[in-house]
Amino acid sequence: MYVDLGSALDATPGVSRDSLERLDEQVAAAHERIRAGRDDSEHGYEALNLPRTVDLEAIRAAVEPFDDAEAVLTVGIGGSALGAATFADALAGPDDPDAYFLDNVDPEHVSGLLDSVPLDRTVVNVVSRSGTTAETLANFLVVREAMADAGVDWTDRTFVTTGGSGNLSALAATHDLPSLAVPDGVPGRFSALSTVGLAVAAIQGHDLEAIRAGAADAADGLSGSLFETPAYAYGAATYALAGRGAVTNAMMPYAERLETFAEWFAQLWAESLGKDGLGQTPARALGATDQHSQLQLYRAGPRDKLVTLVRPRDRADRDIPETDLDGLAYLGGSSLGDLLDAEFEATEASLAASGVPAIRVEIDAVDERSLGALLYEMEASCVLYGELAAVSTFTQPAVEWGKRAARGLLGGGDFEEAEAVEGRTSLLVE
Repeated sequence: MYVDLGSALDATPGVSRDSLERLDEQVAAAHERIRAGRDDSEHGYEALNLPRTVDLEAIRAAVEPFDDAEAVLTVGIGGSALGAATFADALAGPDDPDAYFLDNVDPEHVSGLLDSVPLDRTVVNVVSRSGTTAETLANFLVVREAMADAGVDWTDRTFVTTGGSGNLSALAATHDLPSLAVPDGVPGRFSALSTVGLAVAAIQGHDLEAIRAGAADAADGLSGSLFETPAYAYGAATYALAGRGAVTNAMMPYAERLETFAEWFAQLWAESLGKDGLGQTPARALGATDQHSQLQLYRAGPRDKLVTLVRPRDRADRDIPETDLDGLAYLGGSSLGDLLDAEFEATEASLAASGVPAIRVEIDAVDERSLGALLYEMEASCVLYGELAAVSTFTQPAVEWGKRAARGLLGGGDFEEAEAVEGRTSLLVE
């Protein structure tokens, strides 16, 4: 990952080179805390050890019975699905098994998806660390029923990714299902480089070793200075900008295949850093599409935004045909890649001209090695930001509150959170 902070230096809000140099002392201290957490395999910090600890052979062994699959359906939510979806959407080729994700319980969407998937040629991966996630288990019960109705033995087409105890662990033991262990000490949103995120990539035939190698290179590159470590440069700069008022971070990749990466980033950033009245609200955009829908706001709206522009340095390209149409001749002889790069540069310059901070992030290509590095470095950026802000990066109390409320409303126990929902104030306009 290559990080260019130049467009954030002379912006409003912005940071100066001097302020970054002063912040670098805090970065050095935070790096030592992160290193200690990794060395002691502490909860959360253990995620940054995954390039060394992930068992790729276990992943291959679990999915080997399904090497005839034409599709893979992941049943999970949040971190149990977004990492896998990021790899699938970024890397999938025309001959790979199709990847589908049931990560919501919208009944119309669930029914429509199950009607379109060839269930007899699909492998189902059910992902939940606790084995008690309501949305995941509800969707799995629906999937299992749909398979039975289609005459498919679900036990022949299912494997689970879960913790050492709970409903899914018991289900796997009862039906002798292949299973993968969710690693201890790794929160779901940090699990993309583990069994949770890599099983789908294995089924699709992607190079797991290259993904791990990219992440390992990024891990080896962590140092005590933001001026030597791209991950820390991004984490420190976003932290500094948030403190100066850039409380929205628009993640804007200029590659269609990285659109899901922006969604993965949004969960990582929001759930990890939104604590104690602090944090940065992630917004998702796609270049060049959202130059025509969101850029107006970023340039001319409230001065509370940072735009992160992401692109690969190398990509497949396609020539633009020559034309004699008035006003379009300049496009002939160039390529779609040239146009997209020009749009990227123009957006960056447009933001700079209006004084809006932007950070340029580049990767070598949208391939296994670069994606492994990108996801690892964004996780390290997030952990560093959390250290600098002194928030509890690896917890999610607000999420747990909502889970308890929903379970109580469904009759799954007595929870005071459910009582709060039932007692809410209403102002209905009809």
